[in-house]
Amino acid sequence: MGGAERSARKKKQAARAVAQARTSGGDRTKVIAGIAVVAVLAVAVIGYVVFQQLKPSTSTTDTIAQAPADHVISAPAVRDGSTVLVGKDSASVTVDVYEDFLCPICGTFEKTYGTDIKKAVEDGKVKVRYHILPMLNRLSKPEGYSTDSANAALCVADDGKFNAFHAALFAKQPEEGEAGYTKDQLIKLGKDVGVTSAGFESCVQNNTYKTQLDELMSKTSNDPVLRDPETGRFRGTPSVASGGKLVDLDNKNWLSDLTK
Repeated sequence: MGGAERSARKKKQAARAVAQARTSGGDRTKVIAGIAVVAVLAVAVIGYVVFQQLKPSTSTTDTIAQAPADHVISAPAVRDGSTVLVGKDSASVTVDVYEDFLCPICGTFEKTYGTDIKKAVEDGKVKVRYHILPMLNRLSKPEGYSTDSANAALCVADDGKFNAFHAALFAKQPEEGEAGYTKDQLIKLGKDVGVTSAGFESCVQNNTYKTQLDELMSKTSNDPVLRDPETGRFRGTPSVASGGKLVDLDNKNWLSDLTK
């Protein structure tokens, strides 16, 4: 092989080596760039998590709303076993309302009909028997808010302050799947609406009426008036009955129809 050929071959080898070096260098650049992007994303994710942990909580249960005046019934409210009877003795119609303080549709029911019920009760047309059920205990975190709030309502009723307590809990209602108000918060609300009895705190903390509420839930679930004819099961909350018959809540005039 002549010198000229050797020289030409070396030039080709050198050119190939340069090309390979450039390619390798480009790959390294891409790898380095990729690592940099991943690092930036990781920092961003960590920063977001820290921000979420440090920012102020906006949970429904951070504060408890005051009872809206247009929903607070100005009529006697008396605990009767595991239920609360609200209204004047002279009222000729009794309406049974079945609710759970965690039930979102019950919250809608209260917002829709609360002022109408207030007027009908204060006018002496109806009495309302509230059955506050511990039905959705599994749907709060931690579990048990339905029992805690229903029990607290009965404790409040012992002091004659049920109407304001009932309106306040529905005015700012915890969401299903989230935390309900703690017992301490329920006690504070009770005191905010005027409860002063010495045994109130222990009544709430000890779930004094839990057994009665469990019995109420069992009785309600087996009430033939409240069963769905297709499934044979309790229709759920809210449910309304009067005179031994289920009230059709699809009829927006159900309350006025009862008082005609």
